[in-house]
Amino acid sequence: MCGIVGYIGTKNSLPILIEGLKRLEYRGYDSAGVAIINSKECKVIKTKGKVSELEKLVSAHPVESHLGIGHTRWATHGEPNTINAHPHFNKEKTLFLIHNGIIENYLSLKKGLLKEGYEFISETDTEVLTHLIDHYLKLKNSLFQAVRYALNEVEGTYGIAVIYKNEPDKIVVAKKGSPLVIGLGENENFVASDVNALITHTKQVIYLEDGEIAEIHKDSYTTKTISDETIIKEIFHVDVGIDDITKGGYPHFMLKEIMDQPESIYNSMRGRLVYDEGISKLGGLQGFEDRIINSKRIIISACGTSWHAALVGEYMIEQYAGIPVEVEYASEMRYRNPIISKEDTVIFISQSGETADTLAAMKEAKKKGALCLGICNVVGSSIARESDAGVYIHAGPEIGVASTKAFTSQIVVLVLITLMLARKRNLSLPDGQDIIKHMQKLNEKVAEILKQNEYIKDIAEKYADSKNFLYLGRGYHFPVALEGALKLKEISYIHAEGYPAAEMKHGPIALIDNNMPVVFIATKDSVYEKVVSNIQEVRARKGRILAIVNEGDTQIESMVDHVIKIPKSHNILNPILSVIPLQLIAYHIAVKKGLNVDQPRNLAKSVTVE
Repeated sequence: MCGIVGYIGTKNSLPILIEGLKRLEYRGYDSAGVAIINSKECKVIKTKGKVSELEKLVSAHPVESHLGIGHTRWATHGEPNTINAHPHFNKEKTLFLIHNGIIENYLSLKKGLLKEGYEFISETDTEVLTHLIDHYLKLKNSLFQAVRYALNEVEGTYGIAVIYKNEPDKIVVAKKGSPLVIGLGENENFVASDVNALITHTKQVIYLEDGEIAEIHKDSYTTKTISDETIIKEIFHVDVGIDDITKGGYPHFMLKEIMDQPESIYNSMRGRLVYDEGISKLGGLQGFEDRIINSKRIIISACGTSWHAALVGEYMIEQYAGIPVEVEYASEMRYRNPIISKEDTVIFISQSGETADTLAAMKEAKKKGALCLGICNVVGSSIARESDAGVYIHAGPEIGVASTKAFTSQIVVLVLITLMLARKRNLSLPDGQDIIKHMQKLNEKVAEILKQNEYIKDIAEKYADSKNFLYLGRGYHFPVALEGALKLKEISYIHAEGYPAAEMKHGPIALIDNNMPVVFIATKDSVYEKVVSNIQEVRARKGRILAIVNEGDTQIESMVDHVIKIPKSHNILNPILSVIPLQLIAYHIAVKKGLNVDQPRNLAKSVTVE
């Protein structure tokens, strides 16, 4: 959620820190700050609000420094203000620390430090950690050892970067439960919470694992465990380019990412379909196919939008592969001591691969002996590294907080997994080939829908003043209804609920009047006539109806206020097509309301705290 950037080298650190923080703005934050050290002074500059405000303050007080750290904060302990913003520092302003995560035992640590005479000016858990490191610095006379000893007392999660005036040739960093990556350059090195902050400077990176600590110099680095054992780390090459994290001429990242979907969907299936055999081949699952197929059940665990993708996956796998599937919120699964055995396969879905609740749930499932698979977008992420096997969705970087192309790519990967399992169990060759034929046309059909952008915009703007929305669908389209409602809530702040269409009469129908927009996903499938009946029920109560229908459908068009038509496809692929108009509706309503589409209030792209 928060963002970390650090630099040590021969260049002026401040422009690099500000640029890196701008690259991390999509993660969500409410304050920002930097700290630098040079031969003459230490300086910390921080402010409530955006990085642009911080940049103005930095420009007003220019300073040259080859060592610095920067941070964007998403408030947990203490309200968003300048005092609570990072970096935090000791009384002498010689030690500076930035921190992502939560120190759970900060109150007990704080009591001990207060007894020793330490004073606190903020409400944060991070300031407690800063003074704890300062305490050990006085005892150990080594920044690295002070950080190591302090972290041995800490309970909770952290990704930290620390600099110290008396050791101006290093940054000390450490990780537990919050992502941290080291970027390697020539006569300069970097640290960040996300590779997006580094890619204009280096493509060579090292990912820290939980319980690891590193000392970074401009021309070298050392990595150890918290228990002081030296580790040799693998260096990864990052393929992300600058074009992947810019808007490409679009007014918002979200619109760009919606429009990217023909390409991102194609990339998710590229090289993975074998038409002659009617099957998918997933290299990341090679060697595990039999164990998955013979599982007594499959559990899919995720949060937010990824949870909605998981629900679609449940429908697919049960229908076509005949394996029982359960879907769990990772945030609930990790605490309720679920019954998981060695005969289960548990699939964890996360766009970032760093979602704290999903990671914790994975660790619990691994303890119980289940096969743990990951589906994520970010190469080298924690879930990718922690899982027994897995599949990358290859959607490319997703900067907008509200997920769009990652969702459709997650469903594509779930289709690929379903096809693999079903063909090895009971799906016939012709049926497998039929699914592949439709998949090969999927990106073209998505492009057809996106051509209706202006038409959808005109419809959406008619609903921009609405206070509530109801989204209804059945079968595969129930999760799509949930996702459509979530997108609207996230970026327009309009209250919206998704329901199975048949459940409307068991409560939500009481809400319907001539001010209530109701969005139906009503493509021609096995429950089409049932959904038509549900539309009639809303129509009888004068609800305003917007329907997503198949091309050529004239029956529903005569019953509703507005229709958006999508191409016909295989039943298993319909959710990918039907969700795209809902993404555009949410986007255009939020734009009409003048809201910050890419960085909606209170939200963060990568939720790395509980």
